[in-house]
Amino acid sequence: MKFAIVGAGAIGGYLGVKLALAGEQVTFIARGANLAAIREGGMKLLEEDGTEHHAHDVRAFERTADAGAQDVVLLTVKAHQVAPLAPQLSALCDAHTSIVTMQNGIPWWYFHGLKGDYADRPVTSADPDGSIAAHIPVSRVIGSVVYPAAELVRPGVVQLVEGNRFSLGEPDGTASQRVQDISAALTRAGFKAPVSADLRGEIWLKLWGNLSFNPISALTHATLVDICQFPLARALAAAMMTEAQQIAEKLGVTFRISLDKRIAGAEKVGAHKTSMLQDVEQGRAIEIQALVGSVAELGRITGIPTPHIDAVYACASLLARTLETQRGRLAVQPL
Repeated sequence: MKFAIVGAGAIGGYLGVKLALAGEQVTFIARGANLAAIREGGMKLLEEDGTEHHAHDVRAFERTADAGAQDVVLLTVKAHQVAPLAPQLSALCDAHTSIVTMQNGIPWWYFHGLKGDYADRPVTSADPDGSIAAHIPVSRVIGSVVYPAAELVRPGVVQLVEGNRFSLGEPDGTASQRVQDISAALTRAGFKAPVSADLRGEIWLKLWGNLSFNPISALTHATLVDICQFPLARALAAAMMTEAQQIAEKLGVTFRISLDKRIAGAEKVGAHKTSMLQDVEQGRAIEIQALVGSVAELGRITGIPTPHIDAVYACASLLARTLETQRGRLAVQPL
């Protein structure tokens, strides 16, 4: 199959290397130093145990128009980066192309096809002006929940922290042939890629932790294990997660594990910096709308109060604006 990886960062690089080495045709859409590195020497993956994988036989372009039509587009950019890219994705598509959304948080298509009071509502936190929905037909969309943690340690080089699971699902919950074909390709590449009949439930299960641990880490510069082992921070995370669970359950989602077990899972990851903390330290825009603002929005839609989520959202939003306006970054430096 022909795969385009739109966003050759940590997750995109991880997917691209493994797919290319499994024999799939991989094209990266990248920019700057990362694009130059991939063009010069391909993409390298460093596994948890130090094993190196090097995919030389890949293509890389800055413009989607230069890449041509693909069978599958893996959209691996951050949630706030989707809107500027959405108009360009049509250049990668023919009549049969699928677009796999691999963003954290509540996706813009969340309510598409749902029945009941919330059917087909837009999620303005994910798509404020409707431009994503206008340029990416939901008929092309395959949803995904990304579980691995990885870092782009330098241009063209990805370090895997842990994980190899990418759950996939049609927005309507069916096991279509196209989602099965994509699952099979990812499985051949060495990933766990189950087709989920309840992808929204999995979205909430991952978001359950991300909506709390990510902004708390960005504000405190603490790792996952630090947050989980500091009583006040652990209690704050639990309060935010409790509010989110009430929203999800109002939307018909059932959580398969307890709140304490979800926190324990985060603690087990250890001294890992969340993606939001990494972005703060590098001076990159943070995913505050997708991970936190969207949950607050769904709280308003469902009538569930979210005082703890709202407070952390306010603080993290101000941090994001301060870093943006001052064009700065923020990291703890040893004395």
